[in-house]
Amino acid sequence: EVDAVCDGENVLIPGIMQHIERAGVHSGDSMAVYPALSLTGTEVDTIVDYTRRIGVALGIRGLMNIQFVITGRGAYRSLADKGSAEADSEVYIIEVNPRSSRTIPFISKVTRVPMIEIGVNVMRGKSIVEQGYSPGLAPRRDLVAVKAPVFSMSKLVGVDTFLGPEMKSTGEVMGIDTEYQGAIAKALIGAGLSIPEGSSVLLSIADSDKATALPFVRSLVESGHPLYATAGTAELIKSAGLPVESIEKRLSEGHPNVVDIIQDGSIGAVVNTVTGDRSTLQDGFHIRRAAAERRVPIFTSIDTARAAVESLARGEAAYNVMRLDEYLDHQEGDAD
Repeated sequence: EVDAVCDGENVLIPGIMQHIERAGVHSGDSMAVYPALSLTGTEVDTIVDYTRRIGVALGIRGLMNIQFVITGRGAYRSLADKGSAEADSEVYIIEVNPRSSRTIPFISKVTRVPMIEIGVNVMRGKSIVEQGYSPGLAPRRDLVAVKAPVFSMSKLVGVDTFLGPEMKSTGEVMGIDTEYQGAIAKALIGAGLSIPEGSSVLLSIADSDKATALPFVRSLVESGHPLYATAGTAELIKSAGLPVESIEKRLSEGHPNVVDIIQDGSIGAVVNTVTGDRSTLQDGFHIRRAAAERRVPIFTSIDTARAAVESLARGEAAYNVMRLDEYLDHQEGDAD
């Protein structure tokens, strides 16, 4: 995702943000990372080129927001694997918004590029260059920042918590650090989505996600988290030689079931991924609602769950604590 300002001739991009969740999750409900850690130089160059050409062609004078999707790289790659993306990819545009977006405050704060001020001045007739800024992609700051959504599901009776194309978050927080793991850990803590140390985790993973789920399931076990799982997911975990306790998914099939162990406080987090079809959504609804009402962290995207598990690897050692200006005063590195 890119926020930019165009003066009709030139475009200024303070930085590129990379969503943790794949396409299909509303950008307002996604976790966004600055800088885009796993993009190749070619992908970055393409995004910058497309942004400039679109802004000029549309005659935009002021702020703009563009969302992209990258395909053709095979299996999803974690942002923890910096620059590991394959080169045979294609960059497509999802949408162009000739306006400001909710990420403007985030990207302005972490890059020190005052987007609102620059955009307003452009609308008043002052070019980007006249304001003292160089067109193109601004130099990358030597830090990592994560924007995480905040939800109020426990206060919204009957609302399903799964992430999809309709926005459901009611706010956002920011985690900032010198490394990705520290930034993601802080963002999850701020959003109330961190997995409590040593707590049990309930897993109910959609068939389409099972192939990519085992690495982070293994990480959960290695981090000391006992596992509960519904039948199909439990079979997958047992086949990998990992310990798990199978639990009934349907409430009509006896006790204890998934709602029982959520409500009695046995569970510290829930991973319940969905495919989007009606039957799958209905099957997991009572799991997601029980977690929301108990304010238990719940992950309905395999990518968000993976990020949360990655943040567990080093615990509190993953991050440091400094003032915002201390992070921002770090020496700037190369462009994204």
